[in-house]
Amino acid sequence: MKKEILHIKNMVCPRCITSVEDILHGLNVSFEKVELGDALLNETLSADKISALKDKLSKQGFELLEDKKEKIVEAVKTHIIQLIKNSSSDHSTKLSSYLSKELGYDYSHISSIFTASQGVTIEKYVILQKIEYVKELLSYNELTLSEISDKLHYSSLAALSAQFKSITGTTPSQFKLLTDQGRKSLDNLIQ
Repeated sequence: MKKEILHIKNMVCPRCITSVEDILHGLNVSFEKVELGDALLNETLSADKISALKDKLSKQGFELLEDKKEKIVEAVKTHIIQLIKNSSSDHSTKLSSYLSKELGYDYSHISSIFTASQGVTIEKYVILQKIEYVKELLSYNELTLSEISDKLHYSSLAALSAQFKSITGTTPSQFKLLTDQGRKSLDNLIQ
């Protein structure tokens, strides 16, 4: 039985993996595993099944990638998101070396495809993703700003604050105040 790898756009979290697995089960497609951005199938799909799969994925906000350049761009995004959210990963390796190794292409090739497709450099995309993750962590109200800075491997709290302000126009503390104002604690919902 010939295995096939599908590349799927917009998979960013564990719920996405579950959604894609549910879709594949619903279409009776045999698969070995589903990861962020990829599904390893135990079969080659017929044109009808591919069409049905595209339709079901689309309804859930996903897209089956067929263009080689789109696959590279989506793989870069997936690897960056995984690196940012995995605080235990080795941050001594340069991003360029890591992406080249993982994708099997020269970094300049990867970078030019990504920039042409997304309109921002990979480095800028990393910064934007880190700031979005900082916002997410701030909204959870579980970690201090100092802990967030350490978790995301910033050189200092000042470096995080400066980058956050340059991207959002507000400091992390101001952002936290703004998000907290609209929220009530669970025990104060009914009063």
